[in-house]
Amino acid sequence: MDEYISKIKSGELKLYALEKEMAASDAVAVRRKYISEETDADLTSVGSYTISPDSLVKRNIENMIGCVQIPIGVAGLLRVKGEYADGSFWIPIATTEGALVASINRGCSAISKAGGAEARILKDAMTRAPVFAARSVAHAAETARWAEDNLIVLKEAAESTTSHGELIGLTTYTAGTSVFVRFEFDTKDAMGMNMATIASEAAAKVIEVETGAKLIAVSGNMCCDKKPSAINVIEGRGKTVSAGVFLSDDLVRSVFKTESSLLVEVNTRKNLVGSARAASFGFNSHAANVVAGIFLATGQDAAHVVEGSNTITTVDIQEGGVYVSVTMPSLQVGTIGGGTSIPTQNECLKLLGVAGGADGNNSKKFAEIIACAVLAGELSLIGALAADQLVKAHVELGRGGK
Repeated sequence: MDEYISKIKSGELKLYALEKEMAASDAVAVRRKYISEETDADLTSVGSYTISPDSLVKRNIENMIGCVQIPIGVAGLLRVKGEYADGSFWIPIATTEGALVASINRGCSAISKAGGAEARILKDAMTRAPVFAARSVAHAAETARWAEDNLIVLKEAAESTTSHGELIGLTTYTAGTSVFVRFEFDTKDAMGMNMATIASEAAAKVIEVETGAKLIAVSGNMCCDKKPSAINVIEGRGKTVSAGVFLSDDLVRSVFKTESSLLVEVNTRKNLVGSARAASFGFNSHAANVVAGIFLATGQDAAHVVEGSNTITTVDIQEGGVYVSVTMPSLQVGTIGGGTSIPTQNECLKLLGVAGGADGNNSKKFAEIIACAVLAGELSLIGALAADQLVKAHVELGRGGK
């Protein structure tokens, strides 16, 4: 090991090239020892893990030195009544935020006591939007029109790159001489961003040849990936999914210790008016908390919590109670590819019964479960605020600080 560390220090061996010299586990150990010596940091805990680095260093991580462990708790059982998910589920939440799992658990209890939450997938389309440079605004308009008129041609080019993905539509936008073509793909059970990128590039090359517009970037930020955006709120990206449940007045009193009318007022003044006043794209209490916890547990791309935070929560007074719902315009999830094959994350997907591919049904089932879990989190926090319990809960669970 010392021999390799000496070579790294001298510049004879690059840190990223260690896997070419030895087994992955040894490369990780050498790299960790080098970084530990360079920074004088004890990395013993980082070096203690159970998953094998052999496949990780090929597809999930570069310059690996170990693993960070995040506690996983379960909330549930959560009764889901979806078109793809129909049953009761334990929800894995990976988090270091105290009281979060307990809060979601209370919402799960309320939903299950109410007979379950409805869930529906409203749209399923992963997007990628190449940007082109045209010669003039007239040329930009011609380029956009050509793309719109030749979906079949572009579909053939895009689908030549994948055996699973399908180009299902496109929308064009221009800004001066810039032309954006926002492709929409059905990526089945994969989250599909890489699939969409490769397919979009193939289609974009056809546009470039046929129109003379120069392809500048395969992603022109009209996609819009991992950034707050109105387009994803309005048009959606990945799964657009809704979940809702009717809670009787008696159930609201027994579980949340408050009144239905107060749930409505908290949601209206906090989630709707407050978010509007702040010009937020998310009209919810803490949807990102639940999305992040499930994403980390199941090997999703954690940066897509940004789009998950676009959730809109509504509370409607109905006879004898309230109907509470969440709509998630841009939930991006997959059950194959990415981090879903890492053993610990794959076990959490198996816990939910959604691991692997099933012609798109597993990812849709997964999205319905997540939407219902987000609904549980929203219910619990809105209920706690309505009953003035939020601070008390954190203090009692030892998270209130001094």
